[in-house]
Amino acid sequence: MQLFTVIFERPVEFGISTLVVAVMILVMLKAAMSAEHRAGWVSRITGPNGKWFFGLLFVAWALVFGIGLQLVPHEGANSPYGGLGLIAMFSGFFIMMGFLWAVIGE
Repeated sequence: MQLFTVIFERPVEFGISTLVVAVMILVMLKAAMSAEHRAGWVSRITGPNGKWFFGLLFVAWALVFGIGLQLVPHEGANSPYGGLGLIAMFSGFFIMMGFLWAVIGE
């Protein structure tokens, strides 16, 4: 029930979060409605050189987070290092999706 009363308890935070969500939806809508063959950065990262870019980016990600997360103390997910692991997981996912997009899009 508390979820339904948040608009009255914290109107400023609710308004800011609503604005952020509206901007995100607008950006996604514009991206989805854009033309298929775009010039510029999209064609550069989906071309043959995009494979190398995302491949090197993945190697750098693996070195930074693979070695970096081994050097910190393992205290569990309820620590700042758990947050770093979550960032590593999400960034690795998007780097690998970019790599697949570059390889398949060629």
